[in-house]
Amino acid sequence: MLNEGTVQRVLQETLSLGADFSELYIEDTEENTVSMTDGRIEDAGYARKRGAGIRAAAGPLQAYVYTADLSEEKLLQAAHAAAAALKGEAHAVPQEREKERRYGEGNRGIFSAASNAMRIGVLKDLSQAAKEYSSEIIQTQASYLDVTQHVFVANSYGVRAYDTRPRTRVFIRSIAGDGMSTQMGYCSPGTAKGFDVYRDFDAEECAREASRIAVTMLHAPECPAMAVPVVIGNGFGGVIFHEACGHALEATSVAKDASVFCGKLGQRVAQPCVTAIDDGTIPGEWGSLGMDDEGMQTRRNVLIEKGILKSYLVDRINGRRMGMETTASSRRQGYDFAPTSRMTNTFIAPGTDTVEEMLATMGEGLYAKKMGGGSVNPMTGEFNFAVLEAYWVRDGRIITPVRGATLIGKGAEVLQRIDRVGNDLKLGQGMCGSVSGSIPTNVGQPTIRVSEMIVGGKGGVIA
Repeated sequence: MLNEGTVQRVLQETLSLGADFSELYIEDTEENTVSMTDGRIEDAGYARKRGAGIRAAAGPLQAYVYTADLSEEKLLQAAHAAAAALKGEAHAVPQEREKERRYGEGNRGIFSAASNAMRIGVLKDLSQAAKEYSSEIIQTQASYLDVTQHVFVANSYGVRAYDTRPRTRVFIRSIAGDGMSTQMGYCSPGTAKGFDVYRDFDAEECAREASRIAVTMLHAPECPAMAVPVVIGNGFGGVIFHEACGHALEATSVAKDASVFCGKLGQRVAQPCVTAIDDGTIPGEWGSLGMDDEGMQTRRNVLIEKGILKSYLVDRINGRRMGMETTASSRRQGYDFAPTSRMTNTFIAPGTDTVEEMLATMGEGLYAKKMGGGSVNPMTGEFNFAVLEAYWVRDGRIITPVRGATLIGKGAEVLQRIDRVGNDLKLGQGMCGSVSGSIPTNVGQPTIRVSEMIVGGKGGVIA
């Protein structure tokens, strides 16, 4: 993207002004989008984003400046501004350049053969299958995304690394109505692969799943409110761990002493049946990368092993503050964000139980088969999540679907109450927002059981 001479001069500019570490990040991203309502195209777009971010650090302090102008003159000005903001005294020199590392070379041009007609064709298949599921489906909304991000990272420690990152995702939302109320269901698979993934994509299955949830919930009574055992379904059920516990394991929070997991390495934070992992290396997964946004090769990080806290997710600068090495967990939305520690593919590892066993031994409670969105307080881990698809269980069997269910609690407490972990691990795709922007992440888990949670709802006792 730039010649080595320019790279060296930009890095040296920050060091000469007192920084002890300098970094150059260059991004070139292309994005295609299409959206459709009831089988009609609403919008189609193409965007390209290109620019550079320059970071200067002195000890635990950092300054970040970015620019869309990649001329050497503007890059040097940005480097000067970043270093000047630190007012450091150290005068480091760049370390010897490492052998250049390239990731994702086979991903170049991976969407070049995809036309808008092909993208629209995928959405039409989704919309038609969703609508045909039931006469109670009153509206369908579908969208398509493909992105190719090219990244270059160079720093004064000698790193020179490139990564090409494709990803694509479709979203189908079905809305069911009976003239008095409406309910929604959706399906939103994504992958870090090219358009070829749609050759084997079962659009009908995905669309029918969205419509099935909407129609099922349309005829369900309101969920009662009480504290009961809860079985949480696999896949996107992992969003609770991601939001209520995962963010608290990022150095972004830990380094500020703003996490419930501060100072707990080596301590028991969950039952022995719980192992939690963040793994950015899984081929083709939505949250996977060849390298993190500091140029470090991604890896598998075991965060909790059999209930014991083993690791945090650590980036370079927060690692300095904590006295810890990076875990290759630094991420950012783009060049206009400074990086920090973030998740990739984060999940609870599979156990040995079955869904049937969990339900049969839970007495009365809730089966939260598919989770929706929610909110969490990152300082305390307190959360409130909607359940998209839920069922009431009594005497070990499902007696009725229920709608309007919410799950309320604290992440650290829920971890301690997980008493069963299933053998049906599944990952779900989403976008995660934090101080370094919005990034693609996978959440996941097998079906799990929590011995007691507060369930919110507007309904009375289920007969």
